[in-house]
Amino acid sequence: MKFAELSALYHRPLFDLISQSRAVHLQHWPGEEVQRCSLLSIKTGGCSEDCAYCAQSAHYFTGVEREELLSLENVLAAARRARSQGATRFCMGAAWRGVRDGSGKFECVLEIVREVSQLGMEVCVTLGEIGPVEARKLKSAGVTAYNHNIDTSPEFYPEIVSTHTFQNRLDTIAAVQKSGMSVCCGGIIGMGESETDRLRMLEVLSNFDPPPDSVPINCLMPMPGTPLADQPPVDIFELVRLIAVTRIALPKARVRLAAGRTRISREGQALCFFAGTNSIFYGDKLLTAKNPAADVDVVLLRELGLQPQGVTAS
Repeated sequence: MKFAELSALYHRPLFDLISQSRAVHLQHWPGEEVQRCSLLSIKTGGCSEDCAYCAQSAHYFTGVEREELLSLENVLAAARRARSQGATRFCMGAAWRGVRDGSGKFECVLEIVREVSQLGMEVCVTLGEIGPVEARKLKSAGVTAYNHNIDTSPEFYPEIVSTHTFQNRLDTIAAVQKSGMSVCCGGIIGMGESETDRLRMLEVLSNFDPPPDSVPINCLMPMPGTPLADQPPVDIFELVRLIAVTRIALPKARVRLAAGRTRISREGQALCFFAGTNSIFYGDKLLTAKNPAADVDVVLLRELGLQPQGVTAS
């Protein structure tokens, strides 16, 4: 969709907008189904990038301890635990600028992926920048989806990171698309960007060919020591509007309510589900940020009459 169309939708009366997004959602998805995903940091801290929101950047003093790549045994244990708790998608993130074919760390990741892919869940990884060769090998190893967020608009992006460009992000996404892996790509709101930046981000996402299969919408979790540590919470109605427009613009994508749910009330999350969210991250931690406890999510979904993907109503 073009920016003008997205803007017109975004500025509709709220109830009209979420009624439209709900109707679009029900055309393409079971209205009561929510996918639960688990996210594990398989390599933490010490990243050479200077993303202003990230506690894992080596440019800032955030208190996050650097950890090397987890062992295969530890990753498998976490994946099995996630599966037992109802996750149908297991995501693994590594704090690297990227990986290259032939490197030891890439070979280790491929081995981990091959083993995790045998557990019957979707497998998603986010490893930074990759090229066509790496993308093909990850797909062959069993990766279902590659996450590489564009974060914000092309115009605002240089305010958030200087160690790579917006085009670098697009190049990795193109390599993922060419490999046949599913693209998981979204952004972060609450970093000081404008309403226009949010809609420009969505314009870029909605014009991917093919469009992303998964669109995580993250609300900034201000991390002590980062340049964005003092940013205020996102207004709930702004978040709901963006989710609704995302659902209309990308009707076949899973719209994933990602980081920041600990700052959103139960009522606010309910509005997000109504507006088009049909996936959440599940578990008490997202990389280095807090997330609602699993049992809290179970209660919320039950009270809203929502069913985790793969679970049949009794």
